[in-house]
Amino acid sequence: MIRIFVFVGLAAGLTGLVLWLSARNGSALDSRDAAIDLTRYGALLVLAASGALLGGRALNLGKAARDAAIWAAIVAGLVALYGFRAEFALVGDRILAELDPHAPRAGEAGTMEVRRGMDGHFHVDIEINGQPVRFLVDTGASDIVLSPGDARRLGFDTAALSFNRRYETANGAGWGATVTLDAVKLGDFRLGPLAATVNGAAMDQSLLGMSFLDLLSGYDFSGDTLVLRP
Repeated sequence: MIRIFVFVGLAAGLTGLVLWLSARNGSALDSRDAAIDLTRYGALLVLAASGALLGGRALNLGKAARDAAIWAAIVAGLVALYGFRAEFALVGDRILAELDPHAPRAGEAGTMEVRRGMDGHFHVDIEINGQPVRFLVDTGASDIVLSPGDARRLGFDTAALSFNRRYETANGAGWGATVTLDAVKLGDFRLGPLAATVNGAAMDQSLLGMSFLDLLSGYDFSGDTLVLRP
């Protein structure tokens, strides 16, 4: 009888918890998937409780209470982790920014932030047509300029391109070929198609110029952080 009372008490407590959570969030069980998940997890919990309470060995109320307290602490910890998921994600972004400063991270009000590299410049990883490309942010460049190596990685046949666009650089005149980037993704920013230039000469790194930055609502340099606004 004690086993049955304990089992009924657990079931009643679980039911009350579900009803309380549903009252707090009326739409929580609106979807069919949510109801299925609740039924599945509830069945697993009932099965586990049945094995523990209705097994062959005598019920130890002290051990049962201790186990219940442990499970309650685990559930409370999971709820706390879920409740602070945004804060934990922000901490994770900051750790990632220190480990990989070229990876953009989400900032406040929907902005993206890029940390200054060890060389004193801002480098940022951007996904182009599904492929990651590392760019040097260069406000002195008018275009998005791809190095020949990055262009080939993106699938452009540099031997077939027409390098008929002349432009001036700090090292003198250069020639480039115009290409189109179908999809450009920087963090949560998604742009495209965008025009870009493939440099005719070898480059250490592709350049992210003003043709990209001008598409944003704004950007500014704050210490060691470049803030990009959509």
